[in-house]
Amino acid sequence: MMAAAKSVLRLEGVHRAYQEADHRLEILKGADFELKSGEMVALVAPSGAGKSTLLHLAGLLERPDSGEVYVSGTGCGTLSDGERTARRRNDIGFVYQFHHLLPEFSALENVMIPQMIRGLPKTQAAERAHQLLDYLRVGPRAEHRPAELSGGEQQRVAIARAVANAPLVLLADEPTGNLDPETSGYVFEALSALARQSGLAALVATHNHALAERMDRVVTLDDGHIVPYAG
Repeated sequence: MMAAAKSVLRLEGVHRAYQEADHRLEILKGADFELKSGEMVALVAPSGAGKSTLLHLAGLLERPDSGEVYVSGTGCGTLSDGERTARRRNDIGFVYQFHHLLPEFSALENVMIPQMIRGLPKTQAAERAHQLLDYLRVGPRAEHRPAELSGGEQQRVAIARAVANAPLVLLADEPTGNLDPETSGYVFEALSALARQSGLAALVATHNHALAERMDRVVTLDDGHIVPYAG
């Protein structure tokens, strides 16, 4: 009998609002959400609904006004800034619509750097970086700098970098937004295989409904709450 999937990310009663001049803009109003190991969840919502805010809270880049964010069962509300940074570095990977690769370093070095920051020896970091780049079909471009790569290649390097430290959770904000359909499909298949093989959990904000429908489930934001997406 297979063991039940482990909860790796949970939001409980999360509220988040911003003050704009004399107006208080409420984005999340007691949002609840759970993501389990190996699960891929699509977040589909119109612009301005709060997708980026939700990802920032889930990734410990922002603190909720109230409620709690749990990563692998640990409540993060009372963690210090340093502890939250360590949690992000070790347990959470980020991929954005724009790759944000360091332009002065090669693809290989971009994937090695987060591992070396964590303390992995250079030789081991290089070995894992090569494995990930090969897996994502950009191994032959390992020594090229970002400016020498196509958009699809840059984004696949960014994904390799995001999972280099074997995070528990991958948070992706429109990761295929700048890619052609064929490349988008391959990037999704690669992410899906990584999730299945390693237990990586992924929350992917996307406007690509075709890709969203291929994930385990689809959620949206409705009046500050996270609810199943009805299409």
